Amino acid sequence: MGKLALQGGKKAVQSAQKAFDEQTRWPQIGKDEIDAINRLFEDANISTHPVIRELEKAYCERIGSKYALAHNSGTSALMAAFWALDLKPGDHLLVPTATFWASALPMMWHGLVPVFCESEETELGLDLEDVQKKWNPKVKAIVIVPLWGIPGNYEPILEFAKEKKLRVIEDASHAHGAMYKNKPVGSFGDISVFSLQGDKLAPAGEGGILLTDNIEYYHRAILLGDITRIYELDTPERRFAATSFGVKTRIAPVSAAIGLNSLKKLDERNAVRKANMARLSEALSKYGFNCYGDTPQWSRTYFEFVARPQLDSSNILSPDEWTAALKSEGCEVSKPRYPLLHEQPFFTEGAFKKVLRIEESKCPKYLPGGFDKTRSVNEELIKFPCFTTSEGDVLNEYIAAIHKIGTSQKEVKVILSE
Repeated sequence: MGKLALQGGKKAVQSAQKAFDEQTRWPQIGKDEIDAINRLFEDANISTHPVIRELEKAYCERIGSKYALAHNSGTSALMAAFWALDLKPGDHLLVPTATFWASALPMMWHGLVPVFCESEETELGLDLEDVQKKWNPKVKAIVIVPLWGIPGNYEPILEFAKEKKLRVIEDASHAHGAMYKNKPVGSFGDISVFSLQGDKLAPAGEGGILLTDNIEYYHRAILLGDITRIYELDTPERRFAATSFGVKTRIAPVSAAIGLNSLKKLDERNAVRKANMARLSEALSKYGFNCYGDTPQWSRTYFEFVARPQLDSSNILSPDEWTAALKSEGCEVSKPRYPLLHEQPFFTEGAFKKVLRIEESKCPKYLPGGFDKTRSVNEELIKFPCFTTSEGDVLNEYIAAIHKIGTSQKEVKVILSE
């Protein structure tokens, strides 16, 4: 394996930055996307082009939903989802603290209160025990998030939601193409949302898709911000066509065109990512890492790749020691990008009250600390690059770095303790 870089040896990763950038490139924009955008210009319609409906139809067919409404971002789609439930100001929703802020903050504009919950460590889904503990009679809905593309712990959470008659918002922004019990992720919520932001697996630049089988939810989402569709309603709600409800959420056709092409290529591109990350997982698993790979119940996708080193007979290094050693070998690794939501100043300093706008007596207090289970996992995860092409030079070097460190753990520990 050669001398460790920590000992002055040659780094395992020798490829130039250009090679790394090419083999982790995302999004992948090419001739198909450019041709699709040119079609809009040729049709002289860059506001309400039929490509928007084509995108919505494609998502309905893929997920098996009756209705889809395209939005200008995943955040807008989530705001519409929370609005569509027609809950009352002061109602509570259960949501993980380990997630992107858009899983929680948009609800507060409707006077809805996020109740943060722990995530469990084996699949990074909501922790059932904590969800049960946090439930109270004011809780009307729950937000499930297949974080990083992992549809973890769905079954017990969905059963709990059914038992308590909670509506389910499925924020599937990370999980285009993931499956749970042979059903597509995005089909489990009363309302489900996919983000189409540029980093996502089916990127559109900016965009979001709201999916539901409930026509009332669909109509309410239209009323919030798609004034063109309001004119098409054949219900009394059409009377709001001149104003909508004051928000504009419609996706731009340029984004819809890119998003439609991305969706057509999703399975092919996911397969490349998955094959690459399976190779990385195989190497890491030899040294005690939990890589959150597929289980008999679910098949994941790789929006991002995180892995957790665990102390056992095959590993004596802590996450920080692994990170330091990998960086010394030229690997680009880091902590996951999302801090725990409940500890952010927006919550702890009470800034949320300017958005929530409910009686002071009904406002919760969000305090830092706690959430020990989630914190212990979050602090031990290591984020690796996602390799997105079939070119494997840099990936091979990362695998070599892992084996180089894994077979020299005692030496690494001694060096890093000095």
